[in-house]
Amino acid sequence: MAQTNDVALRSSLVWLAVIMVIVGMYTHSWKKIMVTYVVGILGIAGLFLPDWDFFDRSYSRWCYPISTEERDAILALRHTSLFKRYRIYPLRVVAYTTIYGFALYKWWVFVSN
Repeated sequence: MAQTNDVALRSSLVWLAVIMVIVGMYTHSWKKIMVTYVVGILGIAGLFLPDWDFFDRSYSRWCYPISTEERDAILALRHTSLFKRYRIYPLRVVAYTTIYGFALYKWWVFVSN
């Protein structure tokens, strides 16, 4: 699992570098390249740094530390089918769509001006 996260992190950083080069070639602005870098790093950090085992529990349990039984149950789910492994929570989808959509909109408005 850790190796998969490392590969995804590396590829995300490479894509961020490509986007920074494109923004730099298009805008010729050091400030816009740096804003692209900061927005990209924050976006990547929001996807790869959180302890997803902790957040892959019921929302009512987020105020309490994760127990070893809960972590073992989550790890056991990972070894089952693909559909059970990636559960989609509506609140998480709405939150990520709102936050990342707003950030991308503000970034685009800044870079395109």
